[in-house]
Amino acid sequence: QVQLVESGGGSVQAGGSLRLSCAVSGYTDGNPYMAWFRQAPGKGREGIATVDNHGTTGYAEAVKGRFTISKDYAKNTLFLQMNSLKPEDTAMYYCAADRIWWWLLPKYAYWGQGTLVTVSS
Repeated sequence: QVQLVESGGGSVQAGGSLRLSCAVSGYTDGNPYMAWFRQAPGKGREGIATVDNHGTTGYAEAVKGRFTISKDYAKNTLFLQMNSLKPEDTAMYYCAADRIWWWLLPKYAYWGQGTLVTVSS
């Protein structure tokens, strides 16, 4: 059974930083492609960062230059370093994984339960 568990969310003031983690367990089909999504209240799920098995990354324009996605392949853990946070970054953040690279589309097969990030002005 594949499980993704996010951690690292919290409350921070605008301009601050947070680092999210996503621990993957039970995935037996090699190294999965992974991504971070977020969903603000009343809005749809938005893909914000993704990474393939060779370290190639992609970002949504809204976070480019502020957020960095990385993966520890040995520990099968995904990270999202978030700097220069803005109030509009407030959302539930989810990690996702699949054997297909869906880029920033919310079509990944496996999802975590989410971790809440709140940015105050």
